[in-house]
Amino acid sequence: MSAGSERRVVVTGLGATTPVGGTAPATWEAIVAGRPGAKTLPQEWIDEHQLPVTFAATLDTPTSQTLSKVEVRRNDPAGQYALVASREAWADAGIEDVDPERLGVAIGSGIGGVWTLLDQWDILRTKGPRRVFPLAVPMLMPNGPAAAVSLDLHARAGAHCPVSACASGAEGMGLALSMIRSGRADVMVAGGTEAAIHPLPIAAFAAMHALSTRNDDPATASRPYDTSRDGFVIGEGAAVFVLEEEEHAKARGATIYAELAGAGMSSDAYHITAGEPGGAGAARAMLEAVADGGLEMSQIDHINAHATSTPVGDKAETRAIHRAFGELATRIPVTATKSMTGHLLGAAGAMEAVLTVLSIYHRTIPPTINLENKDEDIDLDVVTKQARALGEADEPVAALNNSFGFGGANVALTFRSAR
Repeated sequence: MSAGSERRVVVTGLGATTPVGGTAPATWEAIVAGRPGAKTLPQEWIDEHQLPVTFAATLDTPTSQTLSKVEVRRNDPAGQYALVASREAWADAGIEDVDPERLGVAIGSGIGGVWTLLDQWDILRTKGPRRVFPLAVPMLMPNGPAAAVSLDLHARAGAHCPVSACASGAEGMGLALSMIRSGRADVMVAGGTEAAIHPLPIAAFAAMHALSTRNDDPATASRPYDTSRDGFVIGEGAAVFVLEEEEHAKARGATIYAELAGAGMSSDAYHITAGEPGGAGAARAMLEAVADGGLEMSQIDHINAHATSTPVGDKAETRAIHRAFGELATRIPVTATKSMTGHLLGAAGAMEAVLTVLSIYHRTIPPTINLENKDEDIDLDVVTKQARALGEADEPVAALNNSFGFGGANVALTFRSAR
């Protein structure tokens, strides 16, 4: 990243389809109110495969309500979610005219079209090769959603798909920031999408003891920082931004939610699934994101944490925050919104970035729910019970959003109030 770049990047459009809302405003309303999205799965395959986890944070609003039958047929659920969120973000931005060669897409996915891949494998096994869907490959490939969005918007500056597990959506945001700063694009549609509530991912995550097994009470299963946390709740959805070069946005009189000030990325090179216990890599990403945004650590007013509700992960991120912020770490209000949405995997970073931007825009920090007995090792100022005000009405504020993924991927994004 190039700190101090003269080309500033602002947020002019937001879109989301999540377990707690079918749009970005509906999601924000649910999050501020502290409404959980996890529920028992009704599908027959739960019993058929004798899955040890029987719940998930499924999409609030079916894509069939907004997409045509043809679009549903020709896109994996991950691609469908991306189309829904990108169209909302594009409409929200209100862009009527943009040079297609100055418009790009960067939408990440951690897993890609797993439903298409495995459904078509079943068809091949049971019905033979002639029955395999001709569009199976573009539907299952991880960059399928980014390609679908670029086709939908006629974006020709690039259609990219970062794949870095649960940091994918946030990395898409960082790539978009870099593309606008470097002059490759004036407008970017960026974010993340994931649709992996399928028997295989559930079984695989359960086999590695990553998922909560609170089958009797799904709504309280995601409980970051609580002493009784026992794993994350798998979720699904998409979140997409319209990012725009500041002068380009101002010239057309756009509403500016916030500025995407900086991004920081690092890798742990420690373990394929576990983060480095001391938080060194995550701390480097945070430090870089703040510096890249031309900010001081003391100017960060809020952190939307990765906080997946795993016993080890929550502690590692806490150590990383202390490593990065020093004595300031206990004074910064922190929230863990996965307590409501569950973990959207490759879409998590982008979805939580939407919440971070709306926190700045509405000067409100959402609560962390299900936190009844705080782990004594989590020495952070966690916002619980109810939302909290963020700063004074007229003063500038800045916030940090953390995302970490399998393979040791660390991404941090800094946002600040519009100038």
